[in-house]
Amino acid sequence: MSDQRNAGVIGDRGSIAREKKIWGFGDWFPTKMCGSINFGRMMVISAFLRLGLIAYGEWQDAHMEVRYTDIDYFVFSDAAALVATGKSPFERSTYRYSPLLAFLLIPNLILHQSWGKLLFSSADLLVGLFVDIILKLRSVPETLRLLSVAVWLFNPFTFTIGTRGNCEPIVCAMILWIIICIMNGKVIQAAFWYGLVVHFRIYPIIYALPFVLVLNNQHARPRECILKKGSPRSGVTDPSSRARVVKPSTTSWKQLFCPWDLLRSNITINSFLFGLISGSIFFFCTALFFKLYGWEFLNEGLLYHLTRTDPRHNFSIYFYHIYLHHQHKFSLVEKLISFLPQLMVQLALIFRFAADLPFCLFLQTVAFVAFNKVITAQYFVWFFCLLPLILPWSSMKLKWKGLICISLWMGSQLHWLLWGYILEFKGQNVFIQLWLASLLFLAANTVILLMVIHHHKFSRVFSPSLSAPDSTDTKKLD
Repeated sequence: MSDQRNAGVIGDRGSIAREKKIWGFGDWFPTKMCGSINFGRMMVISAFLRLGLIAYGEWQDAHMEVRYTDIDYFVFSDAAALVATGKSPFERSTYRYSPLLAFLLIPNLILHQSWGKLLFSSADLLVGLFVDIILKLRSVPETLRLLSVAVWLFNPFTFTIGTRGNCEPIVCAMILWIIICIMNGKVIQAAFWYGLVVHFRIYPIIYALPFVLVLNNQHARPRECILKKGSPRSGVTDPSSRARVVKPSTTSWKQLFCPWDLLRSNITINSFLFGLISGSIFFFCTALFFKLYGWEFLNEGLLYHLTRTDPRHNFSIYFYHIYLHHQHKFSLVEKLISFLPQLMVQLALIFRFAADLPFCLFLQTVAFVAFNKVITAQYFVWFFCLLPLILPWSSMKLKWKGLICISLWMGSQLHWLLWGYILEFKGQNVFIQLWLASLLFLAANTVILLMVIHHHKFSRVFSPSLSAPDSTDTKKLD
């Protein structure tokens, strides 16, 4: 593993100025701030911050009317109490998660009611560790690794998620661990965790195709990988290096309309093992809990998320239509047809950017959330954990484009929350304004996504297979 981590080391690390020249993200923060802190200290500070917030949350819950703890945490705890007594966790209304989560929180009853928060916050810290490992594998200099890890560890949104009792950090940690396994050529281990995470939280199913594409011979050979240096959008980092220019792949689009060619080019021993093992783990967990809890598990834990329609106001552009027609009930076709825009966007992103795996997963997740039928704030953590993995390859400067993206994303949310407050707390009929605010939020996400793509320096996770080079994907410098 150490040989793989040291492979393809990025040129000269001796000069911070050179790092900043290659990566625009290096200009986002003063480099002097990283001189007095290392990764270990950053993790210790982050751990104490989270412990302090958990302790504060206990005090606020006991002394203030508004609780710090997320309402879902009480749902998890009640479900854990049910499984501890041999009952179904789905006897707790609104529990729509894998029974695994309820079993993980049984120590809430035995040790302390904050056990789950400590577990989720530990997973939160693991995400920071995994971000550092992935960037180290991709030969990112230490300064930029620290800055990227800090984007996760000290993001107010992310460090409050786990301390309030939300389980999403566990999913984030599992996703990043799968990326690490793939980069180290541990296909079987990656497949095991992928099958488990899809069972635990169904949304990572969208990552199946890019994982398979990266594992095929056209894009990578995991046990013979050469971790590549990040390259600019045009493909050239250092003209003197005489390196090949790498561009996002477009040849897969041809295969998309030739199913046999697509199947033949992507069925390799690695992709076959990945699909077989991950599918087996997923169906084993599903069968096990179906045996224990019957159709109630299948309907509440899995199928509910595929056909979910929520009449309550949320960030989604679909909420108003669902609100108006919810009493008439939607057919299965109507529920599934909203996935069509998501599917089209997902395929476009996958076949364009799959070789740059972390970037592809980030784009997929942002697009998936933005076009989803239901959008809540906790969904944002799904792509926040992937954001640090792409920042070193961004040429976007904080001044002014970075600030514009941040302001646009936060401003569109605050605008939506303003109308949501007027509706929920003032009781005024502002559904039209709230729906328009949802449209604005979708537009903001789309603009930001396009800006991120425009400023990203496309970089394959692995060098293309030498036995099957893609002539349309690379070209030599003059």
